[in-house]
Amino acid sequence: MCGIAGLVGTDPRSIGNSARVAMSMNDTLAHRGPDDAGVWESQTHAAALAQRRLSIIDLSPLGHNPMPWDGGRLWITFNGEIYNFRELRQRLESEGCRFRSQTDTEIVLAAYDRWGLRAVEELVGMFAFAIWDDARGRLWLVRDRLGKKPLYYAAANGTLRFASELKALLAAGLDRDVDADALGLFLRFGYVPSPYTIYRAARKLPPAHYLLWEDGTHTIERYWDPLARTTRTAKPVSDVEAERELDAKLSLSVRQRLISDVPLGGFLSGGVDSSLIVALMKEQSDGPVRTFTIRFDNPAFNEADHAAAVAHHLGTEHHEETCSERQMLDVVDRLPDMFDEPFADSSAVPTFLVSKIARHFATVALSGDGGDELFFGYPRYHFYARAGSVLSLPKPVLRVAALGADRFPTRRLKRIADVLRSAENDDYLGFVTWWNSADVTTLTGRPPIANPGYANALERLGDSTREDRCGLLDLVSYLPEDILTKVDRASMAVSLEVRAPLLDHRVVEFATTLPSSLKWRRGTSKWLLRQLLYKRVPRGLIDRPKMGFGVPLADWFKGPLRERMESYLAGTDLEDLGLDPRRVRRLWNDFVAGREHRTDLLWQMFMLTAWARRFQATPAAVLAR
Repeated sequence: MCGIAGLVGTDPRSIGNSARVAMSMNDTLAHRGPDDAGVWESQTHAAALAQRRLSIIDLSPLGHNPMPWDGGRLWITFNGEIYNFRELRQRLESEGCRFRSQTDTEIVLAAYDRWGLRAVEELVGMFAFAIWDDARGRLWLVRDRLGKKPLYYAAANGTLRFASELKALLAAGLDRDVDADALGLFLRFGYVPSPYTIYRAARKLPPAHYLLWEDGTHTIERYWDPLARTTRTAKPVSDVEAERELDAKLSLSVRQRLISDVPLGGFLSGGVDSSLIVALMKEQSDGPVRTFTIRFDNPAFNEADHAAAVAHHLGTEHHEETCSERQMLDVVDRLPDMFDEPFADSSAVPTFLVSKIARHFATVALSGDGGDELFFGYPRYHFYARAGSVLSLPKPVLRVAALGADRFPTRRLKRIADVLRSAENDDYLGFVTWWNSADVTTLTGRPPIANPGYANALERLGDSTREDRCGLLDLVSYLPEDILTKVDRASMAVSLEVRAPLLDHRVVEFATTLPSSLKWRRGTSKWLLRQLLYKRVPRGLIDRPKMGFGVPLADWFKGPLRERMESYLAGTDLEDLGLDPRRVRRLWNDFVAGREHRTDLLWQMFMLTAWARRFQATPAAVLAR
């Protein structure tokens, strides 16, 4: 697990100077790789690669990056892990390859040399890497199938720069003009989806894509499609067969993710996903398994007792730490630097804190990420699946229904009221968007564009059932752009590698073919996952309502963050970004008066302003595409 950066260009005058730029980019990524640093520059091309290394496999100097192959004909800078590297090594050695190190990095080089661009199809893992082919003068940038590892790039005038984080591109002189379409997407979804970034001059390489640069131009291709295998093309499978196959696939996934030359553990909330992963870790580990959780003083957000009960049953070496409000608020101040662009998921705060605790004892942690999207876990899926006939009613009827739901004091019913009045053409959008399209138009003065990954999937899933559709839509949008982005930045901020066995692409391919009856049965979510877990953990420790990983936003805005929020709204930050602040100020005034429950929208504006003050020291030009 590392941070990578580099640049290529066509100007021969850059030869001899590229390393300096690459080094500046690399210095911004020290948190991603505190163990080693390296920069390599071509002697014949305007090309340089850089890496900050977090040593996980083969801790010796032979794992140093950038790494050469065949006397320097190929060079790689690599971020991530290849979990089947031992199997690939055996294949490659049988074909005559010889290796210097025990790293998975060297396997990627050999695979490219032997199999060309199709080598990526052989890799099982999470990764973002760049291979420079010096003989061809060609750069190959690749991002993993699910988007666990980030990869940004900026192309202009025949030059291409790339890096694991936007801050590295800023160090290379990236223009900071804000992309108005990206800003609108952030308002809609709480994140900036691929291929956009908040800056007009930079882009994200989407998950499951690679970029090929040669002679100053680049092309982008998809190499894997998570929607290629769905229930529409799957063969029928019995409960017993499905349980047996999922158990085998997940056991293999966990076993491969236990390969490490450094201490390893697992996040444990006491919920279905993390408990199952830890149980499988325990089955396949020779020694004790370390588990990590955090305790909050506020019982509405605390799952520590559930985690402790599961840890006691499984016999793990459990580590728990109580986090105070002051510790949480200190993390809030770090978020703009952590994410580099606006990001509104407040669960980044506890994700950082549990990562920080884990890092005291381990360098690698396994997580349960992906279980909700693949196995029908989110409460919104249940309502969406059941509410088809309601959501298809005429808009005036929905508005009346929304008024009724609004009268109840619970936040969930008020959120349902928001969905009923959202008036979206696609009725699932009301569940996953923040500001509706009319509000975004009011705020920005222009209608929002579509989320590319979501829109593409929606078009392709037109004939799928409601039960199947919602998880698949989140799989290509919310999961990579929000959940995995959050986990990557929060964990790498403390130099912790997080591995997600449920997101092994072989598990994903299997899960997307399962009928909804194996995921949601008689009102029980994650039905199939639970069958595996019940063999290992008593039901009584697991069966309870889903809690989530939240923070007390309402309390913060009434207390320690109130003054800062009022300062933000009194300033010109939103206007400088091209937004009309009146709608936001009205929202704040309604909250202060006790009439508004959408603290998530207030948090979104808080984080947008905090980002602007950190990265846009002077008013930014906001440009349309």
